[in-house]
Amino acid sequence: MAGKFVCRVSDVPPNSLKECEVEGGIRLLIANAGGEFFGYQAMCPHQDVSLCEGLFDGETLTCHMHLWQWSIRTGEPIGLAEAPLERFALSVEADTINLAGQGSALDVGELFRGVAAGTLEKLAALARAETHAPGTLLYGPGDRAEDLFVLDSGRVEFSIGRDTRTAPGGFMLRKGEAFGWAAMLDGYTERIASARCIESSTVLRLNGKGVTGILEADPAGGFIVMKRLAGMIARYLAVSGTQ
Repeated sequence: MAGKFVCRVSDVPPNSLKECEVEGGIRLLIANAGGEFFGYQAMCPHQDVSLCEGLFDGETLTCHMHLWQWSIRTGEPIGLAEAPLERFALSVEADTINLAGQGSALDVGELFRGVAAGTLEKLAALARAETHAPGTLLYGPGDRAEDLFVLDSGRVEFSIGRDTRTAPGGFMLRKGEAFGWAAMLDGYTERIASARCIESSTVLRLNGKGVTGILEADPAGGFIVMKRLAGMIARYLAVSGTQ
């Protein structure tokens, strides 16, 4: 994705925001913080709300719907916000803002970040890339929990419940985020939620037993991953109100 045109510098005045769609369907929020440009996911990670409609004072971005806040320079959450923003590297040449190259979904996401390169290579070899159309149901309650998923591009939303008695899980996923965690947990053989693509999305599918086998061969990395997994599940329960 290196060098893909995003917008003109003149389209984003100082201390303002602009939502852009890049070739390939990637939607970005571009922020001009005193002449420095930052690129982030266009939608709030809590719900399907455009961040471009939020408030921006040149340093802090506030979602107008939920009042979640982030540092525009780092994407890190402030106050009530419970998740960081996915950041996209930009390059600026003359009056042109371009999308720079992005890392692999496995090494930009929280779950596997910092794991030894050899372990990441084994995980990458295990992964199967799949692209799904908007509305595709990746899994639903009662389905076999055999595979872990990592979002590479697009958006995926969770719902809790069955049939017509469902409720949003409370958050959207960003690039690098893992879902379908039950595949890595002993004793959880069936899905308890559903995951559906909101837009055209590419995911990496990894067999859960294969992942745990790779992590068992790297005890230090496995400890880090499982500790992070426990934290992700705790945040999911808090946001969805199911704990």
